[in-house]
Amino acid sequence: MFDLEDDYPKEECGVIGVFAPNEDVARMTFFGLFALQHRGQEAAGIAVADRRTMSIHKGVGLVSQVFTPPVMASLNGHYAIGHTRYSTTGSSSERNAQPFMIETIHGPLALAHNGNLVNSAELRDELMRQGVGLSSSSDTEVMTMMLARNGGVTWEERIKHAMQKWIGAYSLVILTRDSVYAVRDPWGFRPLCIGLLPSGGHAVASETGALQTLGCEAIRDVKPGEIVALSNNALTVTQALPSVAPAAMCVFEHIYFARPDQVWDGIGVHKVRQRLGEELAREVGNGFADVVIPVPDSSVPAAIGFSHVSGIPYNDGFIKNRYVGRTFIEPTDSLRKRGVALKFNVINENVRGKRVVMIDDSIVRGNTTGPLIKLLRNAGAKEVHVAITCPPIAHPCFMGVDMGKHADLIAHKRTVDEICHFVGADSLYYLSLDGMMRAVGRQDGFCQACFTGNYPIQVNVDTVKTGFEQSLK
Repeated sequence: MFDLEDDYPKEECGVIGVFAPNEDVARMTFFGLFALQHRGQEAAGIAVADRRTMSIHKGVGLVSQVFTPPVMASLNGHYAIGHTRYSTTGSSSERNAQPFMIETIHGPLALAHNGNLVNSAELRDELMRQGVGLSSSSDTEVMTMMLARNGGVTWEERIKHAMQKWIGAYSLVILTRDSVYAVRDPWGFRPLCIGLLPSGGHAVASETGALQTLGCEAIRDVKPGEIVALSNNALTVTQALPSVAPAAMCVFEHIYFARPDQVWDGIGVHKVRQRLGEELAREVGNGFADVVIPVPDSSVPAAIGFSHVSGIPYNDGFIKNRYVGRTFIEPTDSLRKRGVALKFNVINENVRGKRVVMIDDSIVRGNTTGPLIKLLRNAGAKEVHVAITCPPIAHPCFMGVDMGKHADLIAHKRTVDEICHFVGADSLYYLSLDGMMRAVGRQDGFCQACFTGNYPIQVNVDTVKTGFEQSLK
């Protein structure tokens, strides 16, 4: 797969669950996944149950590629869950597509997971010592097998029992023959929200935008440590584990991952991104550039905020081809050498002869910023200054985000001045940690480990897989 965005963090995936007894739940799940496509473009899957049986279809590709009309016609039921998996730096593999579905003594079970367990290796070894065979290296399969083996009269009891052993990030949708469950870890790392459908029933998804696509009302977050059973009327809520205080929500949802229409824990993503730009402008100052341009798309609100506070005019500088990085057709060698020029074109007249400040949300490996600067210089930019809406990413994520290992992170091995020289900018600015949290509106409740190295849960960096290593499964 050809991916030009390897210099940005990659979200693990998006999940959705639907209970709508009088609706085509497979079709609703399809359109919900469509609204979550930005969270993953490698693989997609939908599992459906009708109180008696369960069926599933999943495959490699975009949601629209995996689910054709004949496939959709074969998925019938009242309950459904879906998953879209993120683009990896390794080869695509259908065996790692989700949901995972198995037959158990309690009936069929399917599970889709957003996150990463830091103790998955230990849990996997325990299962294998018990004689359980596993077909993949995915922690999602480990979680599914643990649920299948747990005792308890109800699925809520089995889920609660398993949650006591799971350490790390997990926002889950779980399907049985007659139920859909939403489950969130007690730290609240990854988002999960739930809403009432207009025709009855409920839906749950990684982002509020997917629920709004389905017409949901009365949307609220699944709280950390909760198990929520979707039903036609009142939700059945179980506080399986006490929520951890302070919470450890992933701040990168606000910086980069989420759609701008997402509202998470009462905080609007678009407004946060605009404030990130405003805080950055206050720290950087003004008068050093003639035009502010964003790297599309997540940096657009920040660039608007930067322009508003600095007084430097905003304009478009890049036009983005959004589909180049999602094609499975390999480019020729000559096209490959063009790199980011395949994905971005510059509007020359907006930058020619000007001092440009380029706003971006992050620099991870340092592979993309330099080529973008070169595009601007080739288009006639007089100077190129770079301003980043978060602090330097110096540590890997162990909670399911692909940021690479320590050795992959440019800020782990270089100072800001060295990074500036490496990418070829006239100057380079990062938003401070305090400035970032002022923009979010809170000083705690968010995981900042990729900036500080202070992980909210104990992590053995020598044994736990990073998001990057998980992506190679």
